[in-house]
Amino acid sequence: MPAEINYTLTFSESVKGWPSFYSYMPDMILGMNQYLYTFKGGSLYRHNTNEIRNRYYGEDYDSTITGVFNQEPTTVKVFKTIELESDDSWDCSITTDLGSGFMDEDYFEQKEGAWFAFIRRIGNSQDFAQRSTQGIGGFVSTTGASPGTIGIVFNVIISNIINYGDTVFYKDLFGAIKKIGPITDISSDRKEISIDASDLNPIGQTVPVGSYIFTTKDSVAESYGATGYYMEFKLTNNSKTPVELFTIDADVFKSFP
Repeated sequence: MPAEINYTLTFSESVKGWPSFYSYMPDMILGMNQYLYTFKGGSLYRHNTNEIRNRYYGEDYDSTITGVFNQEPTTVKVFKTIELESDDSWDCSITTDLGSGFMDEDYFEQKEGAWFAFIRRIGNSQDFAQRSTQGIGGFVSTTGASPGTIGIVFNVIISNIINYGDTVFYKDLFGAIKKIGPITDISSDRKEISIDASDLNPIGQTVPVGSYIFTTKDSVAESYGATGYYMEFKLTNNSKTPVELFTIDADVFKSFP
């Protein structure tokens, strides 16, 4: 069961709605003479008067903005980038009906006054249904065992899409999938790969005969975007000085599987 999250909601007379959610929880709140006053623990506070932003009752909070890109809602789309017209970069997490991703504020680069980043998957996440998964097939022979180097020889030429650093998995005859490790070498004829099996357990583990071999790209470095009918985004900023955010854009195109 998810943890309970409490918010302070504010009502706007101009829009006749509840436009904002605040993380801080006052005992009482009152607007007077164009200032906002709250009581907490018997103390009186006047808001928007101190130089440190996002600090309430001695505790620091983050600013967050959540929204949805949902143009052409009946079409499966690929969301490639996020662009922020802002004077600061933000952490950005995204969720679609088919996956999720995250961009640290350091992933954003400033271009022509805006902050730009490719959408990246969450580190160490695995989704074998994505385009970053490449099948090789059955193998002719294998040598070595964990925690050393395992070599696998195929009777077909390995696709040029597969390269050093890609992670190798096998699927055995019973349908179980197990991670072997990253590719460390590929033969000149592209029919043999060497794999670092230092994390393959138990010690002495080999690749079972008859297994199907496939690879995946690094979940963060492979920036193929996010796929889905819609994309929900959440921006987070922990700056203690004023930050302005004007627009949020995304490069989107129709998915052609």
